[in-house]
Amino acid sequence: MRILVVEDDPGVAGAIVDALRARGHGVLRVGTAAEARELRPEVDLVLLDLGLPDGDGFEVLRDLRRASAIPVLVLTARGDERDVVRGLRLGADDYLVKPVRLGELLARIDAVARRAPAAAVEPDVVSVGDVRVELDARRVSVAGERVALTGREFDILAVLARRAGVAVSREQVLDEVWGHSTQAGSRALDVHLTSLRGKLGRPGLLSTVRGFGYRLGT
Repeated sequence: MRILVVEDDPGVAGAIVDALRARGHGVLRVGTAAEARELRPEVDLVLLDLGLPDGDGFEVLRDLRRASAIPVLVLTARGDERDVVRGLRLGADDYLVKPVRLGELLARIDAVARRAPAAAVEPDVVSVGDVRVELDARRVSVAGERVALTGREFDILAVLARRAGVAVSREQVLDEVWGHSTQAGSRALDVHLTSLRGKLGRPGLLSTVRGFGYRLGT
């Protein structure tokens, strides 16, 4: 595989890169969030540290997951349960806390690679009934008529559209759209959902799953 190692510590990165190359993988190593976003299309798997000098690794993870289904393993010193849960909710395929034994890291990379589809390509367009969501173009239409959404409204709809027919937890929506779960974000989510349902004009299409979250479609 071609693996992107996103790690700003040269010592840690060097040990990981050497181990991966010894296993026969092609490796690219970068130390910033900007470089990680730029090189993502060129690799098959991303090994991501969260403590980057130019941005939060969670933001990088969110951007990677919005752009593709590429496998992402988080490797970080952040071992707090809230960080682990947040990372997994944002779409990490595995979450490892430093220090980690290289043998275990290689085994986990192999396990994630086995689970990943051979060509994991997310759809650019999701249709649910007569509602059409163009994810890359950020356009929405209902019965062929364009619907104007705010940026936040589209982001919420996109989170649900990528998992159409599946219940998505409220916490995951907050994590993916706002980056974290806060009381202010929770109140804003309720307001945006009310507006979004009104603009779509399809009662029941965007349903609330009591005590859990939301579902687009059935």
